[in-house]
Amino acid sequence: MNAMTEPVAPSAPILEVRGLQVGLPSDADRPHAIEHLDLRLDAGRTLCIVGESGSGKSVLATTVMGLMAKGLTLSAGDVVLAGETLVDQGRFISDKRLRQLRGTGMGMVFQEPMTALNPVLSCGEQVDELLRTHTDWNAAQRKARILEIFERVRLPDPARIFASYPHQLSGGQRQRIVIAMAIILKPRLLICDEPTTALDVTTQAEILKLIAELQAEQGSAVLFITHDMGVVAEIADEVMVMHRGQLVEQGACAQVLHHPREAYTRMLLDAVPGMTPPPARTLPGGPALITGTGVGKVYTRRDWMGRTKHNTALQDASVAVHRGETVGVVGESGSGKSTFARCMIRLIEPSEGSILWGDAPVHALPEGRLRPLRSRVQVVFQDPNRSLNPRRTVGSSMVEGAMNFGMDKLHAHRTAEELMDRIQLPRTALERYPHQFSGGQRQRLAIARAIACQPQVLVADEAVSALDVSVQAQILDLLREIQRDLGLGILFITHDLRVAAQLCDRVIVMSQSRIVEQGATGRVFNAPENDYTRRLLAAAPRAELAGQPVPTGA
Repeated sequence: MNAMTEPVAPSAPILEVRGLQVGLPSDADRPHAIEHLDLRLDAGRTLCIVGESGSGKSVLATTVMGLMAKGLTLSAGDVVLAGETLVDQGRFISDKRLRQLRGTGMGMVFQEPMTALNPVLSCGEQVDELLRTHTDWNAAQRKARILEIFERVRLPDPARIFASYPHQLSGGQRQRIVIAMAIILKPRLLICDEPTTALDVTTQAEILKLIAELQAEQGSAVLFITHDMGVVAEIADEVMVMHRGQLVEQGACAQVLHHPREAYTRMLLDAVPGMTPPPARTLPGGPALITGTGVGKVYTRRDWMGRTKHNTALQDASVAVHRGETVGVVGESGSGKSTFARCMIRLIEPSEGSILWGDAPVHALPEGRLRPLRSRVQVVFQDPNRSLNPRRTVGSSMVEGAMNFGMDKLHAHRTAEELMDRIQLPRTALERYPHQFSGGQRQRLAIARAIACQPQVLVADEAVSALDVSVQAQILDLLREIQRDLGLGILFITHDLRVAAQLCDRVIVMSQSRIVEQGATGRVFNAPENDYTRRLLAAAPRAELAGQPVPTGA
């Protein structure tokens, strides 16, 4: 293997940061993304960094990797990796040396895999490119190693994944590809920026176990950025809390999670949803607002020899959502939950079954006849950038949606202003563009845009999974408030069982394209009947944070 760093003495830190300061552009809300930050991370240790969006967590990670975003300026500080200086008094070493160290000395798992993967190369080719750059292995050795690492990160049918392109995989599978690329050369430092955000709880457990194995084999250090306090409780040796670029609190995991010294840390912990569902609500009842019966989806394609192949993505799935009710759909990546949701809202055409929006059958309607009905069912995606046009002000995007379904311009503008009040943003912000808002604010705007169309049903597809815990709590409160005031039905797709426990009245559990269990949330969480449901719940991080004991080894 080429360009590998030499072993360091056990007493020397793998990563040391001293007095790091990173400046923001002149039009930002504060002068610095990071202010005079110090940290030390030893071999075999895991440091978890938590904090709200904009706290500087990701800026720290990309600065260590030498991948600072445009507009940021490195003004002071030193960064040392395994005894080798990467940043000296605010200056990076050569780009050539940094490229040599990425993959061998340090690896990074990014939050959004589609920004880390090349859409025109197969997944196998992309990992092979990394091995060609950093090793002298022949093609057979490289492929064998890639298939081995694909299997270790629980990718199904590694040979098929090797030949697949990123768009042909689920979000969770794409994230596992990025993780495989980061760990395949066993780097001394592994930086993980929200690496399990897109993963279901069982895959998350396997990935965390894999990272722990890497530490044991190689003595690697892990810098782990996350908003999931359950994950923090399971894996962290130390916890660092950041706010607006400054270190707020740092200490051993048990001390920070159970005896926080600072009010900001306590606020973050208080925002974490629990795994115990609240008492069942009294619901308005009445006829279903959206109904699916026996819905299925089969994809058909031809291989290079002309043979027809069928892939069953969804089988015999049924659901009914009533006024004022939230129905959650949970399951592992690839279980069929997003396919189910997209069939229900006719973003994809079902292969079988019936779908009603109110009393209108829509499963076989052509788009021309379906379009006037689309105001009844609106969607909030995981990424709000899919709902907001970056070239238009958020006000024009909001007004456009309402006017498309018959609302006059004056009424649409008034509705947009009232919705800004509801989502607690100033009305003047209607003239701003999406990039001028934080991630949590953009998600609130995406919800407001959907509500502007006056729907009966809101479909939320992983709408809070990418948000930090305090912003997540705000979005969940907003959804509850809107539902209470407008009587909306909500179909909520999520892999976060804690969120499902707190928000959903009923839960549908899916596995391998089928519904395996459904019922009232309290019953499913407290007395699951299906073995798969029990395994899913058992895999969720169970650490309670309000004075409960931290699991052994945390």
